Amino acid sequence: MADADTQTPSGRDYRDTVFLPETPFPMRGGLPKKEPEILAQWGDLYGTLRALRQSQKAPLYVLHDGPPYANGDIHIGHALNKTLKDFVVRSRFLLGYDVDYVPGWDCHGLPIEWKIEEQFRAKGRRKDEVSKEEFRTACREYAGKYIDLQRDQFLRLGITGDFANRYATMDFTSEAAIVAEFHKFKNSGQLYRGSKPVMWSPVERTALADAEVEYHDHVSPTIWVKFPVVGATDSHPDDLLTFRAATPSIVIWTTTPWTIPANRAISYGPEINYGLYEVTALEEGLDYEPWAKPGDRFILADKLAEEVFKAAKIAAWTRVYDIDPSGLECAHPLAALDSGYGFSVPLLAGDHVTDDAGTGFVHTAPGHGADDFNVWLAHGHREVPDTVDPDGAYYEHVPLFAGLKVLETEGKKTGKFGPANGAVMDKLIEAGNLLARGRMEHSYPHSWRSKAPIIFRNTPQWFIRMDEELEDGATLRDRALNAIDATAFHPAAGKNRIRSMVEGRPDWLISRQRAWGTPLAMFVDKQTGQPLHDPEVDARIVKAVAEGGADVWFSAPDADFLGAHDPERFEKVTDILDVWFDSGSTHAFTLDPRTAASGYTGDRPSHWPADLYLEG
Repeated sequence: MADADTQTPSGRDYRDTVFLPETPFPMRGGLPKKEPEILAQWGDLYGTLRALRQSQKAPLYVLHDGPPYANGDIHIGHALNKTLKDFVVRSRFLLGYDVDYVPGWDCHGLPIEWKIEEQFRAKGRRKDEVSKEEFRTACREYAGKYIDLQRDQFLRLGITGDFANRYATMDFTSEAAIVAEFHKFKNSGQLYRGSKPVMWSPVERTALADAEVEYHDHVSPTIWVKFPVVGATDSHPDDLLTFRAATPSIVIWTTTPWTIPANRAISYGPEINYGLYEVTALEEGLDYEPWAKPGDRFILADKLAEEVFKAAKIAAWTRVYDIDPSGLECAHPLAALDSGYGFSVPLLAGDHVTDDAGTGFVHTAPGHGADDFNVWLAHGHREVPDTVDPDGAYYEHVPLFAGLKVLETEGKKTGKFGPANGAVMDKLIEAGNLLARGRMEHSYPHSWRSKAPIIFRNTPQWFIRMDEELEDGATLRDRALNAIDATAFHPAAGKNRIRSMVEGRPDWLISRQRAWGTPLAMFVDKQTGQPLHDPEVDARIVKAVAEGGADVWFSAPDADFLGAHDPERFEKVTDILDVWFDSGSTHAFTLDPRTAASGYTGDRPSHWPADLYLEG
């Protein structure tokens, strides 16, 4: 044990014996309190820097803000996007530029509309019980609340920009500019109304464009269905009478049983080898009775026959002879149950048919698939049946299945299969025309907003032609590709990605059957079906929207816009524009009005195109 005289005196303070520098920094950072004080000290940093650079007649640098969506607090994606833009703004100021950066917000579209629908449902009111004016007002207030919230949060991050003059797609002048941009397409001849199958969300009750769809794994029922052959030309087998008497069936395979009521044809591949097969034996020891029986005759692609027989539990068969499907006609598989299906089902040659999977034949419902629609029209048919309504339920005129839903659109089962698939399979069994069934997991299109499956549904929609020649002989696709090639991308892979998308993109579907958005503000001649082209009408529409917002399109009498035109002759279009049209038009109300070319004489000019777009 140490001697007591050598121990250190207890409680001695050594601080006076150590030399340390003094600093005004507090012991604790206290950032939640300190950062707002620092931001307050900066004041209007952006305005100060712009005034300095403009007094020096510095060159202008324009960063155009792709708008975030005004429907919630900012998240890490917003923080990354806006801080990257802040790096650009501050660095360009330091490099001697006068930087034009106006933050903005995207305000229209489904996410906000859903929130407002939820609010009304919580009050016991359905959307169709609320006037469009009241509904749109609620959407506008909701978006306005989050613009203010996100602005304050961006400022809290220290983002430098012209927040005092921010833009929003729902500002009256913005909506007017979007309408004016839409009128350019209307008046150029690029706009048309087409009735064709489009991707449709029953949950959201609207059409969707390619960019609004994502693919997820999905389990679908699969069925093999018999279409009895009822007619054949003399180009078929030598023993034509025997062929007809044997009543063979063409077999199709599909993952959408609910589309069978919409069937109007069967497509085959002209280059595929087909044969007539006769069943001689079924698998034994099964705990159920197969729907096939010995003596049945089926027409199948040779490459796929064995796979079909395996699914149908057929153990043995005989190939009778080659078959050329051209000229054959079938009965609808539900014809025996209801005269509404008493029409004949022709065989149509289609290049889209392969023998990679299925049966070598494609069940063709022209109202529910792009290939189906195209091959139907290519063979001279014009009438496309309407089978499913906007809620994803069969129309009342559909025999056997009126009112049944393809997908559930409300409650806990929203997005799940409704009773339609099961009901169709039950009726096919009753008619004796279901050969086999199963289940399949595959990639299936879903709405990126609701995450619910979509369907293809024939409905009149408005499209912008991508390949219509314009005054200079170029098409919209040409112009877009040329603009992409003239733009520097960082990283370069971004150019390849967007270029490939534009190269293969179909005509742009721009109409939506919703309430909250900028309308396709135009009139259609009921006699010709064509949009009205009248500069004075267009000018009145744009002026009214600039003064009263897009709501005026829905509330004002048609005569206010049409002038000398007879309102009885014209249909007012009440669809709204694809929200991507809004964000794609932001330059028209943020850059264009402040360029020298526009006659702008204010202290904050801009130029078009912008020097940089920085987006995800």
